[in-house]
This record gives sequence, C-alpha cells and structure tokens, in this order.
Amino acid sequence: MSFGDPNNPYGPPPQQPPATPGYGYPQQAPPGVPPQQGYGYPQQPAYPGYPGGNQMVPQSMPGLLVTARVFLFIISAVQILAGLAWLYVAAIANDVSDAADELSSSSDDPFSAISDGGDIATGALLFIALIALGLAALSITLGVKFSKGGQGIRITTVIYGALGTILGLIFLFVGIDSGMATAVIFPLLWVVFGAIITAAPVVRSGTEWFGRPRY
Repeated sequence: MSFGDPNNPYGPPPQQPPATPGYGYPQQAPPGVPPQQGYGYPQQPAYPGYPGGNQMVPQSMPGLLVTARVFLFIISAVQILAGLAWLYVAAIANDVSDAADELSSSSDDPFSAISDGGDIATGALLFIALIALGLAALSITLGVKFSKGGQGIRITTVIYGALGTILGLIFLFVGIDSGMATAVIFPLLWVVFGAIITAAPVVRSGTEWFGRPRY
C-alpha cells in the first residue's frame, strides 16, 4: 500500500479542518485588525469630554449650586419686600405732596415748597422701588434657569453675585464704622450670600454643570 492511500494504516493521519468558533464566542481577528465586540454586547456610548480630560456628564445639580440657587430665591424675596416698601413710602410722599398743593395759595407759600419736594421724593422713591423689583425678577430668573441654563446664565450669575458682594462690603464697612452691631449683621449676610453665588458657577463642579451637553 502506498502512503498516499487514505486507507493505509501506516500512512500519516489525515488533516482535520480548522475548528469554527462556537455560537456566542467572538472570532479571532486577523493580525492588524482590531477585535470586534462580541455578539449581544452593546457598545459603550462616547461622552464628549470637558477641558481637562474625558469626564462623566453630571446627572444632578452640585450642592454648591443648589445653595446658591436657594440664596438667589431668598434675596429675591428681600428685594420684593423692599420694592413694595418703597412703593408704599412713595405713595405716602405723593399724598403729602397733593395735600400741600391743595393748601398752597401762591408760589411763595411754604406749602408750595412742600408740594414740590413731595413730587421729587415720589419720583425718586418710585425709581428705587422699580430697581428693587427688577433685581428681584433677575434673581428669580437666574435661580430658575440654573437647571437648564448654559454659559450665559453662568456668566450673568457670576457678575450679579460679584456686584452684590461689592455692595455688601461697602455697607459692611459703613456699619463697622458706625459701631452698631445691627448695622453689621445684614451687610455681612449679604456678603456671604454674594460670595457663594459668585463662587458656585466658577468652581469645577459648576463649570461642568453649565457646560454639560443638552439633548
């Protein structure tokens, strides 16, 4: 018998065909080709990176931003009360001006001067009241927009908090110079609130929150 005969018991064993991988197992990739993920395994989504490296998207608002948001709502409440108080005082000044105008008989009469002064005071008080109410609306808007706002809300909040901090520092120095403890407490609280509102969007967690992708 020749060695080429497949029935020759003394010949070399017949070559076996290469085994195929079983179902569910990843196949070996040829050299130089990256391996593919196995069947049934979902690919991981790629998240856009932030400056400083790839980072996970924040799922909830950071605690410092939540605190700043609460402070904005508290400040808005104070501003609304102040605006209403200035409106009430302006109404009183207007009533005094009208009463003095009715009692005035000539331009040289003392009541005429009171009437003119009352008109000026009424206009000034109305202007202050409108500013307070406008700032209250801004505080509420910024606090509400923290959840979905972007870089514009972040920058506006930083500027708003910084200006509030500076104003609080001015009143704090005036209160310290007066020597009265009651004149220091409110400006000190205002400085603390303003500093936290300014810092919250600037720290890393706040920057990531306002810079997160929105779908």
